[in-house]
Amino acid sequence: MFARACRRATCFTRPVVISRRYFDRSTDCGCGAFVVINDEGWIVTAAHLLSAHNRIQRDTEEIVEHYHTIHTIEQDEGIPPTEKYDRFKRLQENPKWITNLSYWWGMDGVQLTDIRPLPEGDLVLGRLSPFDRNAWPVYPVFKSPDDLGVGTALCKIGYPFQRVNAMFREANNSFELGPTVRTLAAFPLEGLYTRTLHAGKSADGRYDIKFLETSSPGLKGQSGGPILDANGTIWGVQSRTDNYAYGTVARVEKDGREVEEDQCINLGIGIHPELIVRFLQDNGVGFSLSDY
Repeated sequence: MFARACRRATCFTRPVVISRRYFDRSTDCGCGAFVVINDEGWIVTAAHLLSAHNRIQRDTEEIVEHYHTIHTIEQDEGIPPTEKYDRFKRLQENPKWITNLSYWWGMDGVQLTDIRPLPEGDLVLGRLSPFDRNAWPVYPVFKSPDDLGVGTALCKIGYPFQRVNAMFREANNSFELGPTVRTLAAFPLEGLYTRTLHAGKSADGRYDIKFLETSSPGLKGQSGGPILDANGTIWGVQSRTDNYAYGTVARVEKDGREVEEDQCINLGIGIHPELIVRFLQDNGVGFSLSDY
């Protein structure tokens, strides 16, 4: 049912790999997805994928303050050595302060510029730079938000179940991604459009924040990827997964005793096409809109 849509989606959907190095010198990688909108290199994705930018700014401030405190103690000649030692021991280090951060936007040497976020809607636009138009044979069509039929079969595309590793090279202060990043495969997951969720207004009052709910969860690695109908038209962009209790429990054994666990359903939540279309229009980003 979605074979044609998946073939089409892989022409404009790519993985984004987030590499982080921490204060304790460990590294890890996260994976999401993004959609290229037009031949000017504009993309749309989930805003929370860029949250590490804010995190590293906060962490950098804390690291600077940490070393400033150490320097102040070291330079204070009025403090006995034993007391200095005690003060150093009391200092709080966070081994998971982010010290280095890198985003890989589907190909080497590409950066995201002109970033325009709408955090209340988990929505962000940006431009790939440099942008090679020849690398993108097809651009997406976004669903007209005027007529969304509950029960329509939809499909999420992203990059879950991936193992991406990165090494940090001290010599040139950069990450080196492992070879698996070259073979990341898009993974589809179908579900029905169930309802629209309303989340109030944006902080500036300009936008009604809406989300599109589907009957299957969004998987880790699908955030920022498209939610498509059978024609390959984008109905939304995957944002998160919500879970709801059925109101029933199951009895399971844990640590040698029987306990009750709530039974839950996991539902995928996407950025609503009405919000995407309005935000694209307000930012002067060209895109194609469906005639249905």
